[in-house]
Amino acid sequence: MPTSFLEIVELPDGRIELRRAEDEGALVTLNFSEDAKVFLHGQHVEVAKAMLSMGVQMAGRLAEGDIEKDGGPRVLH
Repeated sequence: MPTSFLEIVELPDGRIELRRAEDEGALVTLNFSEDAKVFLHGQHVEVAKAMLSMGVQMAGRLAEGDIEKDGGPRVLH
């Protein structure tokens, strides 16, 4: 992915998107259920920022070759 500024946007329908600042297309979309929003006491945007920040960091590490891909099965928790 070319270097560009990224922005996190909360849409009117409540979805949260990560996108390039110069583009309207979403790179990642997060959608918290109403139950999750209540559980998070309305702080779902802060949680989304943390999730997206970590994802961008991991993508950067992958692009730089800092993380080895072993090709084995992956367990998602």
